[in-house]
Amino acid sequence: MTKPSLNIDSRRTGKELIFSVLRHQPVDTVPWVPFAGVHAGKLKGYNAEEVLTDGKKLLESLLEVNQLYNPDGQPVLFDLQLEAEILGCQLLWSQLSPPSVATHPLADTREIPTHLPGVEEGRLPLVLETMRALKTRVGSTTALYGLVCGPLTLASHLRGTEIFMDMMREPDYLFQLLAYATKVAIRISEYYVLAGMDVIAMVDPLVSQISPRHFGQYMSAPYMEIFTRIKELGVFSSFFVCGDATKNIEPMCQTQPDSISIDENIHLPTAKMITDRYNITLGGNIPLTTKLLLGNQQDNMAFVLNLLDQINHNNFILSPGCDMPYDTPVENVIGVLQAVREPEAARKFLVNYQAREFDEKIELPDYAHLSQPLIEVFTLDSDTCAACGYMLGAAKRAVAEFSGKVDLVEYKFTEPANIARVQKLGIKNLPSILINGELKYSSLIPSHQEFLSLLQSTLQGMKNWGQA
Repeated sequence: MTKPSLNIDSRRTGKELIFSVLRHQPVDTVPWVPFAGVHAGKLKGYNAEEVLTDGKKLLESLLEVNQLYNPDGQPVLFDLQLEAEILGCQLLWSQLSPPSVATHPLADTREIPTHLPGVEEGRLPLVLETMRALKTRVGSTTALYGLVCGPLTLASHLRGTEIFMDMMREPDYLFQLLAYATKVAIRISEYYVLAGMDVIAMVDPLVSQISPRHFGQYMSAPYMEIFTRIKELGVFSSFFVCGDATKNIEPMCQTQPDSISIDENIHLPTAKMITDRYNITLGGNIPLTTKLLLGNQQDNMAFVLNLLDQINHNNFILSPGCDMPYDTPVENVIGVLQAVREPEAARKFLVNYQAREFDEKIELPDYAHLSQPLIEVFTLDSDTCAACGYMLGAAKRAVAEFSGKVDLVEYKFTEPANIARVQKLGIKNLPSILINGELKYSSLIPSHQEFLSLLQSTLQGMKNWGQA
């Protein structure tokens, strides 16, 4: 299939289309923003580390995305560890995904940092130079997105899983730490606006892991401050969240971003009913694994058409649920492009379409006869999903205190067998934790003490059962 080259609304450039939607104006076609982070490097034969550390390779890859996928809007960098690295976190690099945070400098202290990143620190120089170069090359026709690590996720990078205990035990400290992370986010936003970004997106995966009460207590004021400042800078704002943040969509709307972007864990038509009440643009939410990575071209076209059939097209931007996997087949993204640009032609192409079934044969553990507690952590991919990584980390930390008396396994949604396992167990959202086959946590990271108490109770219950 050849790549469609024109917007249906030929009177507008892609950038104008994005601007119109973010101004909540009616448009003739749905705009398209591919989140091609490390996948951009794949298009030019560069691995994830190369494309995130070499400005020349990054620019070359982004220009290939622009030419091949004909985006209306385009992010420059999808790396939520950029700020953390500058602030002292050590990173663990991968060839197929963005790096993960390996150390947390505030894990054992209640210090509140004061340093704000300078333009010459870390990888900021190559990012800012790439932004300016991309602005010159395609910025007149493509809306450019600057992605910033949101304050809760940044605070988690600095503090580690202790942050979830801080919510309960050290609220004053957490308020101060989030105030600092908010200053960092605003400073980075200012740099990105000066470099030519049209949309500043706060990407905060861990927002899905807290309750609406904690969002109101800790996050409403920081985000109101952030989005007010972005508006003062004269650009658009977006609030990216991963995981099942359904419970927090309305509180997120109340912080007044221009748009919100969600992933596949959230039922988009339901979320759009909420965002429409607030006249906020909604973006999303093509599944990263079952469609983009492991599906075929027809799967992706069918998903897009079905999604567009379910919603009002005003105040909507089509995009993947998050950063596309590195190995996403090019033809799958082209299929998305075809469906959104030429939906009627796509419908004809799908006349004989049959959806793929993930019918891999899997065998579940014999939960009724386990010798010791079994924790199963189901993630999108703990190497690439911050919320998944912190949920897995919470489980590992708890298990470590039981000296081999508790078993732990992770199932990543990137593998067909694990997709079949999720479906067989009836798991609705990721990340999730099962203990002995029972769902205990879904899109909610437990505090350390709560997790320890649950495991101790489970261990004692199994011991008593064995003695009966």
